Amino acid sequence: MYNEDTDLIFPNRVIPDLAELRGTTWQKLVEEVSGSESDSKDQLAFVLMMAKIDGCMTCNADSFRAMKGCTLCAQDSIRRYRGTDAELLKKYKQAQKEMTKLRDANG
Repeated sequence: MYNEDTDLIFPNRVIPDLAELRGTTWQKLVEEVSGSESDSKDQLAFVLMMAKIDGCMTCNADSFRAMKGCTLCAQDSIRRYRGTDAELLKKYKQAQKEMTKLRDANG
């Protein structure tokens, strides 16, 4: 089964759909990232963070997650995340560091 909302990895087009799912810290982060360019380091770091939270690397065409689509999968993952908004922000900051490290390693 093919779902038009299913991508290989968390798509940045889904970012705005996550804003209302948690508290103000999370909403502020989503709004800031959504307002940046689609290929900005901030959006890339957010995509990396969400890919880890959602488990994108283990998703495949036959999985229930893929059948639901990326938007619903990401929304469910954020709703079910047991940590605080501050912990999500910390994960985002860690993803930013990883992106910087990759950029520096690749020149």
